[in-house]
Amino acid sequence: MTSSAPILTRAYRPVVSSATWRATAKVFLDLPVVWATGLAVLIPAVVAVPTAIVFPVSLAFAVVSLVGNRLAARWDRQRLAVFLDLELPSPWRPRTGGPWKRFTGELGDGATWRALAYRAAAIPLAAVAGLLVLVAWSVPVTALTAPAWVWFLPKDRIDLGPLHLTGLAGALPAVLLGVLLVPVAPVLVAGVAHVERWVGRLLLGPRGEAALAERIEQVETSRARVVDAAEVERRRIERDLHDGAQQRLVALAMNLGMAKEKFATDPAAAQALVEEAHAESKRALVELRDLARGLHPAVLTDRGLGPALSAVAARSPVPVEVRLHLAARPDATTEGIAYFVVCEALANVAKHSQAAHATVTVSRVSGRLVVEVTDDGIGGADLSGSGLVGLRDRVQAVDGWLQVLSPPGGPTTILAELPCAS
Repeated sequence: MTSSAPILTRAYRPVVSSATWRATAKVFLDLPVVWATGLAVLIPAVVAVPTAIVFPVSLAFAVVSLVGNRLAARWDRQRLAVFLDLELPSPWRPRTGGPWKRFTGELGDGATWRALAYRAAAIPLAAVAGLLVLVAWSVPVTALTAPAWVWFLPKDRIDLGPLHLTGLAGALPAVLLGVLLVPVAPVLVAGVAHVERWVGRLLLGPRGEAALAERIEQVETSRARVVDAAEVERRRIERDLHDGAQQRLVALAMNLGMAKEKFATDPAAAQALVEEAHAESKRALVELRDLARGLHPAVLTDRGLGPALSAVAARSPVPVEVRLHLAARPDATTEGIAYFVVCEALANVAKHSQAAHATVTVSRVSGRLVVEVTDDGIGGADLSGSGLVGLRDRVQAVDGWLQVLSPPGGPTTILAELPCAS
């Protein structure tokens, strides 16, 4: 089943999204934090330069600035991870040797100067971001609460910036304006969050050899987990074949053998054995078909992702709506991983979410395949769970990424982005 989302639902969904409110909270938290950390780090750094002729004093200010710079950068990376789902490893190389060698190594490390640049850039960035987000939310909220302003303020005419309210009837156009402006706020918040992620990656993340080493470590870790998961899957397949289809085929062979012996002496019993063997062969075929579907369904190979996902949705105990926006089929590897992501996500929805409805959306954005599975359940899904860890490893194995947004009370959204070659 393929359909387009209702316009109003798509417009207002970001308003209640946890990602929007976490990004908003970060903007307002940054206002005091970046000013405090900026002054604590930059003032000692500035003082250390003119006092260079008094070596002990200059050294003390420089050490204070460098230590504060590291601590502030660590806090910045933690806020980016918690509020914007951007995890950045430490860009600093390990230090060895005595205090002087560590001090000079810190001064010669590009990560130190990029973090200082971030400290200086974060102050105006936080001010501009705070102003934009404050205006983005305050204008529609003020318009929506216009009747309250008219009711509580004893004036015939109330001026709220560009809004001029005269009585409750005059407040209704302001309310309609607020309804129209509310969806604009999440768009501005998302734009601010995008800029903050870009600046964070540029100045707080590893670069050059450090970034390459971090990427190699991530790939090795993901590969090891994928290999372990493949071994577990191989054992499951062996167990299912041994305990299921193989036993049925053995019973089928025995029934046919006994029927062969009884054809001459007891045709009725032989016929009953043949009928039992026929039923057993059907059950074996069903088990083999189910097993093959779990590995790679034929409908995915023959007809593509849309029909395959529709078949998965039809088998789901929770009603599922599939929205497919693909002009062309992606490559087989991407199709297989996207199919596995949806299957595992819907299995988790059926087992844990207590949802009444789920939605699967697949689209191509800037040369990458974006898979989104959303349900209206109780939320609380954790990326550290074994099933979701397996999903993340499969996605990361092809240089993709997986994100889980599942606040307590729901809704839950599993978002995967895969490199896509058609």
